[in-house]
Amino acid sequence: MTSTAPPPIDLADPAVVADPYPAFARARAQAPVQWHDGLGLWLAFTHAEAGAVLRDRRLGRIWRDREPAERFGSFNLIHRNAILEMEPPDHTRLRRLISTAFARGHVERLRPWVQELARELVDGLVVRSAGREPVDVLAGMAEELPVAVIAELLGVPHADRPLLRPWSNAIVKMYEYGRTTAVEDAAERAAAEFVAYLRGLVADRRRAPGEDLVSHLVSVRDDSVTAPAQAQLTEDELVTTCILLLNAGHEATVNVSGNGLLALLEHPDQLARLRADPDLLPTAIEELMRFDSPLQLFERTATEDVELGGATVARGQKVAALLGSANRDPAVFADPDALDLGRSPNPQISFGAGVHFCIGAPLARVELQATFGALLERTSRLELGRPPRRRPEFVIRGLAELPVVLTP
Repeated sequence: MTSTAPPPIDLADPAVVADPYPAFARARAQAPVQWHDGLGLWLAFTHAEAGAVLRDRRLGRIWRDREPAERFGSFNLIHRNAILEMEPPDHTRLRRLISTAFARGHVERLRPWVQELARELVDGLVVRSAGREPVDVLAGMAEELPVAVIAELLGVPHADRPLLRPWSNAIVKMYEYGRTTAVEDAAERAAAEFVAYLRGLVADRRRAPGEDLVSHLVSVRDDSVTAPAQAQLTEDELVTTCILLLNAGHEATVNVSGNGLLALLEHPDQLARLRADPDLLPTAIEELMRFDSPLQLFERTATEDVELGGATVARGQKVAALLGSANRDPAVFADPDALDLGRSPNPQISFGAGVHFCIGAPLARVELQATFGALLERTSRLELGRPPRRRPEFVIRGLAELPVVLTP
């Protein structure tokens, strides 16, 4: 398909990267699903159509190795074996195995530890700020907590934990459009180092299992599968699962923490409302995820021709759900551009939907409630110290720096 029409949204426009929501509103008013020549895919702008993209079984996650394959060996390995890039029956088998390991109480086991860590991190920020100096809440807390939680979950030794976020940061930059060769090379290097590290960790857990998730993933078996070769995770699947948990798990939490705190600072009435009613916190987290989605775009591929929002997505074509646009759809959300921490119902789709709904969503909610709960509990006042700095990427939406003055 070719067209001379301007694209429905320019993802390279710095103004769109800074604030995509006005452009989403204009596009939604034109048509629910539109073709983007530059990206070579369809974009679904409305809640109904984005939801259909995520749920329609004819629209699958069809992984194709990045070419040239010899240049992206490790990057391709960690995606070819990822649950996020699989469809049933492989997806069903892998998700059941991972869910079985998660079901051993890992999330609830960590809840008190996460809450205490959040308090310690906030206390450190408060001491440094003392109601006078702005401190970067992103570096001092939002980036620290989820990496520490995933590392604790997986049983990564404390000395190795500083390795994790740089690897993850480099890998996820491959999901952006308009990448440079240097970005691609850095992603492949990070993937290779991460894979090698986790193979060593898995070998350690085989020899000396513990109570961590890696040990349980090594040992878990799927009783519903009779073929021995399919009864447990392969090593490549196990390594890939650990990388996915870190990349997807912490990137989303970091960015909800940053985007959400900025939204509260820019809406002091809602911040005061949350201080006055801490029981509102679970509802508030859902609204912060809706208001400024940490993941803006999620692609699927048509396995047959699919009618969607008045358009035909032909077999083999890609279509992307624009999650941030769907979460601001006035057909579903009253006054969608307003931040309302008591919004209910709130069918936001930042965690996805359908078979690929985020498997780490319960853990992310624990982390986010601990983060915002500690910020409210350990401070009497929060205010923006100077303008925040946003990361220049569209797909994974987040801040690079959030300077805040915290008063004890």
